Amino acid sequence: MMESAVSSTHGAEDSLVVQCSESEDFAPSKLGTKEYWDEAYKRELQTYKDIGDVGEIWFGEESVDRVIRWIEAQHVSENAAILDIGTGNGMLLVELAKHGFSNLTGIDYSKAAVELTINILEEEGLRNVKIQVEDFLNPSTELKGFDVCIDKGTFDAISLSPEDREEAKKHYVTSLRTVLQPGGFFIITSCNWTKEQLLQIFNPGFELVRELPTPRFQFGGVTGNSVTALVFKQID
Repeated sequence: MMESAVSSTHGAEDSLVVQCSESEDFAPSKLGTKEYWDEAYKRELQTYKDIGDVGEIWFGEESVDRVIRWIEAQHVSENAAILDIGTGNGMLLVELAKHGFSNLTGIDYSKAAVELTINILEEEGLRNVKIQVEDFLNPSTELKGFDVCIDKGTFDAISLSPEDREEAKKHYVTSLRTVLQPGGFFIITSCNWTKEQLLQIFNPGFELVRELPTPRFQFGGVTGNSVTALVFKQID
């Protein structure tokens, strides 16, 4: 699948911005299509080959640090099987590897995104990370047994699909239950869904473990979060 970005370094024409909304009925968008992300990552891949720019870290570097801090605070084994759902340019995997995690897998349904990630990992000297083209809504039978699954924006993009979004969301939850070990953790960062909405979407089957702190804003006397980050645990 794909990761969503708050912004892109390559200008408005090449922006990878996902439409964020607090509404349950936000409009379908081309950002929910595979064709859009294929073209976007073809441009990102060419830019990387031309000037070595890896592109944006989706939701910013703090979003990566936030996830890794929580994982390390739980004393998750460095050999724990971790899946990055919609790896994009793979920068989350790069940081996880630099923090000592050694059993990492990244998937994306965009072949160009996977090629970009492979190039970046090779440049970083990280050759033990598994990367593969995979549609998370229709996963292969080999994709299973993960202790931790991480999503930074992929579920958001699925929610923007011009096709049957409700079915897509159900397929996502079904796939998650299949690939994640019982008792495994699911960490999701979203700018489209509130805590309450995510709790509803991933119930039954998952219980909330922790809401991770995210930047807060104040407007018109109302305080809120532009990004939601939750940790779930799969239960029987």
